[in-house]
Formats: sequence, structure tokens, C-alpha cells
Amino acid sequence: MPFYLDIHEVHGATADDVGKAHKCDLATQEKYGVKYGKYWFNQDSGKVFCLCEAPNEAAAIQVHREAHGLMADKLIEVQPELVEGFLGSTDTNSAGAVLLPGGGSDARDPGIRTVLFTDIVNSTSLTQQLGDERAMELLHVHDSIVRDALSSCNGREVKHTGDGIMASFLSAASAVRCSAKIQRDLAQREPSELPIKVRIGGAAGEPVERDKDIFGSTVQLAARLCSHAEPDQILVSNVVAELCIGKGLHFHPLGEVQLKGFDRAVHVHAVHWLEHAPC
Repeated sequence: MPFYLDIHEVHGATADDVGKAHKCDLATQEKYGVKYGKYWFNQDSGKVFCLCEAPNEAAAIQVHREAHGLMADKLIEVQPELVEGFLGSTDTNSAGAVLLPGGGSDARDPGIRTVLFTDIVNSTSLTQQLGDERAMELLHVHDSIVRDALSSCNGREVKHTGDGIMASFLSAASAVRCSAKIQRDLAQREPSELPIKVRIGGAAGEPVERDKDIFGSTVQLAARLCSHAEPDQILVSNVVAELCIGKGLHFHPLGEVQLKGFDRAVHVHAVHWLEHAPC
């Protein structure tokens, strides 16, 4: 059966309110062949994101309608592996709310994720210059360093892009520390080895934003920031920098930058990666 992710605007609702509504869904869902497994509650923004398995959209909608009348503002069909890649397969409490790892039963996961892209600079010309076999060796070095950093900093690889990796993080600070570790580890390779230059871009946001796409604009922004970065540079959105306030991380504001595909200029920050402590 297809999987769906819906978003509810629930300004003023409490965790108990959302938990009670979810229990009503569970009591009703079997009638329509639906399985509402878990949800993410962002109390600060007044939003709930519900993940369900259903025969069709109409069945998922009908469960909410009959159970409590709280209808979703958006409903999109999603690929389970993509949801797990971005959001993770995390534990839930007795009410069905997804929890932050190691945070206890009251540490509810708000669903915000930081998306990161790496990109090997001049990968096409490197292949032409070095040949396929040597270029693949360099790609393997990149992949190994990035994956080691993801493991150290609690990041999840969403997919390989051919000349880079897209990853997702629960914590914006962890994403920045991971980026810094990647650049440091690449810079510390032996001088005799062929250098690998990498650009990194990161952005943070909620799972359903626009165009019925999971992390759509966040992914697009992170990719554009990665493309805009100079070799050895890490660029992040203003949201990432704000989420890192008080975390001991250092940024240099670059002001507003016009990025392809975005109507408005984006406030961009460069990460001072040489100064950051490891994950």
C-alpha cells in the first residue's frame, strides 16, 4: 500500500491534545484499511506531521474525518525509504509521538531536519584528466571520509548524487560539525596524495513545505548553496545559523545572495570550519 505524510496546522494544541487525536485515529483506522503509525509534533510552529499507510488518499482522509474531524492541510504520497532517509526510523512514545534519540519520553521530535550536500569540485574534468579508474579511487576517498563523518556526527545518508552525497541531520549543529570534519579530514590528507576539493551546502526546514514535496525547498536550497560555494567552503542558510546559536560554532555572514530558482535573495553564512571542535 502507498504511504502518505500529512501536515496539520494545530496552533495552540498541546502534546496531550495531539496524542488523544492520534489514539482516535488508531481506533478508527482498521475500518478503512489504514495504519497511522507515528507522528512528529512541532509545538513551536503549531504543526503535526502524520505518517500512514493507506490504500488511497481518500481512506487516509476519512480516518481523520471520522475519528476527530481534524483534517490535514496537506497530504502527499511518499516513498517509505525517503521518509526514513530524511526523518529516520526513530522510537515513539505511548501516544505515538516520535521522540528525539536519548531525550526521554518528553523530548518529542519536531520534524525539523538539516539537509547537507557535498560536491567534488571539477569532478568531470578530473575524470578526463585522470581516467575512470583513478577518478573512482578519489570518489571512494570522498565517500569514505563523508560517511565516516556522518557516522561520527549522527547524520544519515539519503542518497549518493554521483559526485557527492546528500545527508540529513536531526541537529543543525551536528550538520555543521560534520561539514567541518569533512573539510578538515580532506585537508589533512598526505601532501603526496592528489588533493580533493569539496563544496558543501546546508539548509534546514520542515518535511512538507511546497509543491507537495518532502523537504522540497530545503533540499533545493541546500543544493543551490552547495553549487554556490567555493572549493573548500561550507555555506549554510540563515535558519541553520540561527539553530546553532549558543552551540559554540562560528559563521561569517555573507549577506543576501541571489540563487537560481529562488525569487528572493537568501541570507547566507560561511562556516569557519578550521575552528570547530569535532563531533
